[in-house]
Amino acid sequence: MGSMDELISPAIVAQLRAALKNVAPTVDLAALARAEEAVCGARLRQRVDLVRDALRSDLPAEFPAVERIALDLLEEPRFAGWMIWPTTELVTSRALETGSTTDFDAAMALLARLTVGLTGEFAIRDMLIARPERALDIMRSWTGHENEQVRRLATEGSRAYLPWAKRVPWLLVNPRATRPILDATYRDPAEYVRRSVANHLNDLSRVDPAVVIRTATAWAGEPDAATPRVLRQGLRTLVKKADPAALRLLGFVGDSIEVAQPRVASDTVPRDGSVQFTAEVSNRGETDAVVAIDYAIGFQRADGTVRPKIFKLASRRLAPGETVALTKTHSFRPITTRTYYPGPHFVMVQANGVPSPRADFILQHHSEGSTHE
Repeated sequence: MGSMDELISPAIVAQLRAALKNVAPTVDLAALARAEEAVCGARLRQRVDLVRDALRSDLPAEFPAVERIALDLLEEPRFAGWMIWPTTELVTSRALETGSTTDFDAAMALLARLTVGLTGEFAIRDMLIARPERALDIMRSWTGHENEQVRRLATEGSRAYLPWAKRVPWLLVNPRATRPILDATYRDPAEYVRRSVANHLNDLSRVDPAVVIRTATAWAGEPDAATPRVLRQGLRTLVKKADPAALRLLGFVGDSIEVAQPRVASDTVPRDGSVQFTAEVSNRGETDAVVAIDYAIGFQRADGTVRPKIFKLASRRLAPGETVALTKTHSFRPITTRTYYPGPHFVMVQANGVPSPRADFILQHHSEGSTHE
């Protein structure tokens, strides 16, 4: 079981139970006591659900009563860290059960307070699913909050593709709806918030690239010192896709770019080894070129197809007639986010969207002589 799963461990559940006993001594926490052992062996998302459901079983059914307990917990020193996540989900579920606008607004305000201790970004997805426009109106008001964690809840909680979180279909159908939040925070004083803004913008590039380009163009016209970095991060997917407008916004220019076929050091790669390749990019134009250089590995999939994934390689300024050679090593050592399948693979390089011919190589089976260090 990975370390992420242990973020909500039996000890953390016991600590939450002790904190609740202090603020609500008359409440029987039998389900939460059982959850201490139940979380063992479960994945993180399952642990959150187990603890949330135990809280739902043990604590009052009325939202105002849950709200009072949660506010008291905020004053309890033992209430901290990852135990806040299932508590936020208890708050939202109780509020949405009533269908009350008063309870909805109170739960949103409570999430803004709870998020300071960890994050309310996952629980707020249910609020967005239930009443997206009302939730976004409240979240827009948070963009001027004094606490950067609350400002980030506005930018992160409303992302189209927030990792680990539920999808909010309404956000995918209405990609322009979160722009007021982003416009208010792209120059936020906290880098933590600006990074969230950039990731939010990058998410939107998967939904509506035109919205992203219009937004980025407006920001480029009213920048601060940090805006170029926000734009680089926010446009990274469009740059990999060689979107002309995104390239221009980031200053990548050059009308006569040529990219040679990469040269691989070996056309066979050990299963846990690395592929090394060298690529040459040339400026055949008569003016300077600024190029974004990426490479793609065509990965073998379980069904036998090969699908490329693009990675950033470098950025370069090339004088007229100049050629630059870049060497890169890409590792196939095991990682948790990708399964490597032996068989045909390829590497290709692109500069400002101009692709090279692909260079093929074979990822070996262990039985074909792969080595381990």
